[in-house]
Amino acid sequence: MLDANLTQQLKQYLANLREPVELVASLGGDVKSVQTRELLEEIAALHDLVTARFDGTDARRPSFVIRRASDAQKWVRFAGLPLGHEFTSLVLALLWAGGHPPKVDADLIEQVRGLEGDLHFEMYFSLSCHNCPDVVQALTLMALENPRITATLIEGGTFQEEVERRDIMAVPATFLNGEPFWNGKLELAEILARLDSGAQDKAAAKLADKEPFEVLVVGGGPAGVAASVYTARKGIRTGIAAERFGGQLNDTLGIENLPGTMYTEGPKLTASLLEQVRENGVDLMNLAPAVALEPAREAGGLHTVRLGNGAALRARSVILATGARWRNLGVPGEAEYRNKGVAYCPHCDGPLFKAKRIAVVGGGNSGVEAAIDLAGIVGHVTLIEYDTQLRADAVLQRKLRSLKNVDILTNAQTTEVLGDGSRVTALVWKDRANGEQHRLELAGVFVQIGLVPNTDWLDGSGLELSPHGEIVADARGATNLPGVFAAGDATIVPYKQIVTAMGEGSKAALSAFDYLIRTEPVDEVAKAA
Repeated sequence: MLDANLTQQLKQYLANLREPVELVASLGGDVKSVQTRELLEEIAALHDLVTARFDGTDARRPSFVIRRASDAQKWVRFAGLPLGHEFTSLVLALLWAGGHPPKVDADLIEQVRGLEGDLHFEMYFSLSCHNCPDVVQALTLMALENPRITATLIEGGTFQEEVERRDIMAVPATFLNGEPFWNGKLELAEILARLDSGAQDKAAAKLADKEPFEVLVVGGGPAGVAASVYTARKGIRTGIAAERFGGQLNDTLGIENLPGTMYTEGPKLTASLLEQVRENGVDLMNLAPAVALEPAREAGGLHTVRLGNGAALRARSVILATGARWRNLGVPGEAEYRNKGVAYCPHCDGPLFKAKRIAVVGGGNSGVEAAIDLAGIVGHVTLIEYDTQLRADAVLQRKLRSLKNVDILTNAQTTEVLGDGSRVTALVWKDRANGEQHRLELAGVFVQIGLVPNTDWLDGSGLELSPHGEIVADARGATNLPGVFAAGDATIVPYKQIVTAMGEGSKAALSAFDYLIRTEPVDEVAKAA
């Protein structure tokens, strides 16, 4: 099952095991069960502390439990083969079960261990989903740290009938004690916040004790990280307040246009950025969405950024790098059927629509790329573009038009998403040339129509925004508010690209540094420092 490269990598990782690990499989006579046996035998052969048994009695077949031999009450179960994007999850489960300490904040570990009550998680993933590993790994850690928590992690392609029965139309999909818990990406801290009612209060109290920053970056995407690294390397006390570290990178699969890097993937680049932030001593406050900006009353004074958990952070200068989010269609039925057929991530949710008819709304690069990708998985794709022609690169359009199971509708306006109450059944579109309405029977709608800047929280701050809601910043990244700078997709800078955001973040950081050295702090700052 594992090629020579993966085998060698796994052997190196397993050298970190501290105590015995048991693999207990429940298998049938199908091909996937044969492959699961082969995988577990290969793993067990790589280290003396790993043993594999095949006498499991679980109803899901194939599936297997990973558990510490000395504490069988702590276990995690994989149903199906955790390869592809989940191979790292498999490796981490083996290491954690074998006593290798996780690289997770000690406070979070203690919070997991302190959870009370029986918590039985079931989580569905697809092997092509790059958002799923975070959820898989968080639940794995919880199950291996607290005996009252169990986690069964299910590869949806292997258990398609189960996916259909539970009306799962998007992954990651998580259930708790048999009931829907959350659909979408969740990190460990987010899961704990949903389980522990006092988590937000604890987080707010911890942040309230922080001294004022010289530079506070709001946003943890490429622009925000670049800005924080530049200021931290100058010896400036720097903090990042991020709603979700990595931003859109977490939802980006292949990256082939980053200079100096032939190919990488969004989650991998996010991990590298996180390591760089930590290496440079930046104070990272993740899962800390900003809800208000209160500018300083005078140059050299303290700006205040209020967070969703009630905490407030102060800083002499602020760099706004809050990025953007997917634009919604804004039509009836879209919100009602989100994750029930309406999707925004073709890589994550495409496999759930195997052999079905779907539509992609959007004729730019992202829409055409999504249609090409999905055409290899689903039964049929209809691409719907509002304009009279597609806007994607010519090479992408040629590839799309060469596919036999793709139809293209231009000058077409999506007006409604229809469903039966539990899932999408059709889409209504209007021919903009003659006004005629048409109904398109399908199982899924993938929305790919661009981005909206994350600037709603800045209303009332006095910050100048463009008619499209973007932050107005000059060539130096300065806004109309002294000491407040901006960078990345939230600004008026054209070409929303990773490399552009990084450059703009670096520029804003240098401008913030210049502001700090040329501006005397007022008495308020001097007393607070």
